[in-house]
Formats: sequence, structure tokens, C-alpha cells
Amino acid sequence: MFFDRLQSSTEPERRKLLSVPLIQQGIDGAADQATYVAFLCQAYHHVRHTTPLLMAAGARIPGNREWLRTAFARYIEEELGHQEWILNDIEACGYSRDAARDSRPNLATELMVAYAYDTIQRISPLGIFGMVQVLEGTSVIKANAAAQGLKRALKLPEEAFSYLRSHGELDQEHIKFFAGLMNRIEDPTEQELIVHCTRVFYQLYGDVLRSVSPEQALPLAPSRVPSDSNAA
Repeated sequence: MFFDRLQSSTEPERRKLLSVPLIQQGIDGAADQATYVAFLCQAYHHVRHTTPLLMAAGARIPGNREWLRTAFARYIEEELGHQEWILNDIEACGYSRDAARDSRPNLATELMVAYAYDTIQRISPLGIFGMVQVLEGTSVIKANAAAQGLKRALKLPEEAFSYLRSHGELDQEHIKFFAGLMNRIEDPTEQELIVHCTRVFYQLYGDVLRSVSPEQALPLAPSRVPSDSNAA
């Protein structure tokens, strides 16, 4: 079955991604709050493109493969608004959601998003499945563990982890759906394209995680900024 081959063919790239220090720091609770918020900020900058990317891919599916367009419609319905969850998490950490929304993404994040759009428009809409495999597969493996480790270490409220918690839980169901979808892709050329794009997205997402730095600090939320009297 193609899904199994996709997993085995991209195992080296997956191991390389999971070895990125930021992931283990999150699980161990070794990342500080500024690093966690910097991660959320980059997540916002790629997650806000998820729905537009899925829409662009669905629009390029031919009429004789309506089952694929229906699959994209399901993904769109389930992904709508997830970027707002991330802004809520940032605010729950005491930082400005407006500053996060208005910030510029890291170059690595911008390049991953650009590659996704380019693949859909220039090569094939099926290339977006490489991004689905990487982001959702990583969430299933590590998201809940990272949320638990960070919550324990940073003493933040549960409301600061809605993105990690929800993706760790939701993506388990998504992966089952994704596996069934991949097993319906029978054309060898399309299969190789998805394998290739998955390998590229593992590299690009690893670069996104490696680019996260606590020096990318966001301003505090207005309610958390000390007043002049308090500062005195």
C-alpha cells in the first residue's frame, strides 16, 4: 500500500526532523517561554496559509477525480481558523497577538510556504500532501508530549497550549484519513511526486524549527505592560 511505502521511503528525513533540538527541548520542558512564543509565532505564519493552500490545490483537481476534491474540502473545513488558536495561545502566554499577526515570518518559514504554493501551481496539487504528511505526522508523534513538558516547566495555563493539544489529538484521526487517501493514489508518477515533496517538506520544516530563537521576542500584551507607577 502506498501509505506504508511513503512512511518507509521518508523515514531518514523524518528521523532528521525529530532530532531537531527544539523538539526535545519542548518535551523535556527545557525551552523557555520566549522560545515557545517564538515557535508559536512561526507556526502562525505557516498555519494561516493552510486553508488558502488547500483551496488552491482543490481548485486544480480535474472533474474526473471528484473524490480528491471532496478530500480537500474536508481538510479545509477542519483547518479553518486554526491560526486564531495560535494567536490565542500567544496571548495566554502574555504576549501581543497583534504583534504576532503583524510580524514578518522567518526566512525558513517563508520559503516553506512559497514552496507549497509553487508546487501546487507549477507541478501538481498533489504535492501538498507532502506538507500534510510532515506537519500532521509530526504532531501525532510529539505535540502532546511537548505540551505536557512545556506546561510543567513554564507554569502556563492550559489555554496557552490549544494549538499543540488540538493537533496532537485531531491529527491522530487525520492520519487515518490521510492513509486511506494515499492508498487510493495508484499512479506511480504521482506517488513519486508525493514522496519527493514529503522529503522536501521534512527538510523545510526542520529549517523552520531550527530558525526559532528566543531573541525573536514579541512585545508583551498591553494588559501585561507595567504602568509608569508600577515601574516606579
